[in-house]
Amino acid sequence: MVSCRRCPRLVAWREEVARTKRAAYASETYWGRPVPGFGDPAARVVILGLAPAAHGANRTGRFFTGDRSGDFLFAALHRAGFASRPVSRSTDDGLRLEGAWITAAVRCAPPQNRPTPQERDACLPYAARELELLAPRAVVCLGAFAWDAALRILGVRPKPRFGHGAEHRAGNLTLLGCYHPSQQNTFTGVLTPPMLDAVLLRARELARER
Repeated sequence: MVSCRRCPRLVAWREEVARTKRAAYASETYWGRPVPGFGDPAARVVILGLAPAAHGANRTGRFFTGDRSGDFLFAALHRAGFASRPVSRSTDDGLRLEGAWITAAVRCAPPQNRPTPQERDACLPYAARELELLAPRAVVCLGAFAWDAALRILGVRPKPRFGHGAEHRAGNLTLLGCYHPSQQNTFTGVLTPPMLDAVLLRARELARER
């Protein structure tokens, strides 16, 4: 997966960002490749994001690592007992996930954080395979894009509407809608820590079901 070059626009962008870098990270070597999912191989909860951030996961090689969205998410995962640390800075920072797996609908950083439908469809088999192997009880979909991607993977028709706290049951799996922890959402109060905590606690409840 990390050698995939299927989408020319994404390949060009991820590599350009890795080459030019942000000034604050000029001394670092960017990952600049597709980002693999990570976490507990026995996870019963999957966190599904949109795509790597250009100077976050595209730099560090781990989803939600090294950016503000990750700061917000990992603090909540730590409070809910899914993460060993409340911050995620690099792949060698000692962070471990317990009972959770983090991945995304698209594996390469897209320009303006907006993958095309074609790029989404080209990447979905990777997330589909993860769900097949993990067989989780809950998938927390961070944003409408991830919600739609999960519904496509599961072949759900008609598609239930996305919303924060929305739930859709598909066999033994429940999709949970959650606003994305983007700076726009967290800085404006669209998503607050208690709101994210509530979704993660619901995911933990579902994970305990037999």
